[in-house]
Amino acid sequence: MTNDSGNVLLALLTGAAIGAGFGILYAPDKGTKTRKKIKEKALETKHEISERVSHAKEELTKTANEKKVEFEQKLEDTISNMSYKADDIIASLERKLEEMKEKNAQLQK
Repeated sequence: MTNDSGNVLLALLTGAAIGAGFGILYAPDKGTKTRKKIKEKALETKHEISERVSHAKEELTKTANEKKVEFEQKLEDTISNMSYKADDIIASLERKLEEMKEKNAQLQK
């Protein structure tokens, strides 16, 4: 869930809660009924927000784990690739060293 969609969701939930609160406050019920309705709506909203936060947390964890696996694979591929290149460089340096030894041996004669 992106930050923008999280903000929109929070704004919608807040607006719904405020709207429900005003609707209940202006309803022609007794104070005890009104307080009970407000409490029920608050608990309902709390539960809904809790579920959405839990879902967002699960999605974030899932995405983080996927990215971790992807990163580890790319790192492994890069290390493997660099290992082959290092082997090529070492082999090339060894050939150059042998050539230099041969030239040095010829110059020593």
